[in-house]
Amino acid sequence: MRILHTMLRVGNLDRSIEFYTKVLQMRVLRNTEYPTGRFTLAFVGYQDERDGPALELTYNWDTSSYDLGTGYGHIALEVDDAYAACERVRALGGKVTREAGPMKHGSTVIAFVEDPDGYKIEFIQKKKAA
Repeated sequence: MRILHTMLRVGNLDRSIEFYTKVLQMRVLRNTEYPTGRFTLAFVGYQDERDGPALELTYNWDTSSYDLGTGYGHIALEVDDAYAACERVRALGGKVTREAGPMKHGSTVIAFVEDPDGYKIEFIQKKKAA
């Protein structure tokens, strides 16, 4: 077994695709419209779906926003440099909600940003080889 994808409902598909492709540097893997169901599914990721997991961005044509709920946590992405990743997000107009730095009660360097719908994304800085 393996993880195939995580699904997020988004209020504006173009805005979300722009964030995930331009700010987080993913690529659109596939995009399918379902007119009879009035929704579109866009899959984004860093590698082909046969090689790794993806994010499924679900856009329901008649819904412009969602309550995030209390059960959702975050998506975690490994980055070479969390400080530089935050600067890149900020430079591209993104929102940094927790600046890069060591995590509380540990030494791993982390940061948090939000996508246009308010979903949290954690950057975890790659550990240096011993």
